[in-house]
Amino acid sequence: MIVAARPKRPRDPVQLAKAIGDIATGQAADVDPDAGKNPAAVELGRLGGKARAAKRTADQRSADAKRAAAARAKKPKKRLTEQPSPAVEQAKHPLRKPRTKIAIPDD
Repeated sequence: MIVAARPKRPRDPVQLAKAIGDIATGQAADVDPDAGKNPAAVELGRLGGKARAAKRTADQRSADAKRAAAARAKKPKKRLTEQPSPAVEQAKHPLRKPRTKIAIPDD
């Protein structure tokens, strides 16, 4: 299978913005992601999931759903942790000096 090499977009934000602007204004050509592919295969690929679902019986779809649910249940759950307050994070920052309170005497 031959895949058309898509030119990489620049990583520099300014160069990327210029490249996007050039593509939008027509000064530079953008690469078609479907270029070099068989159009019939591309169209079939777009219809694949819907066609497969239409062929499956209710019992098969149910079995697929149960298998997917079991796979999701096996994954470790993401734990929500308490976010420290910005003041705590600021105090931990290595380049930031802690604020010192200055005592102003009363007159």
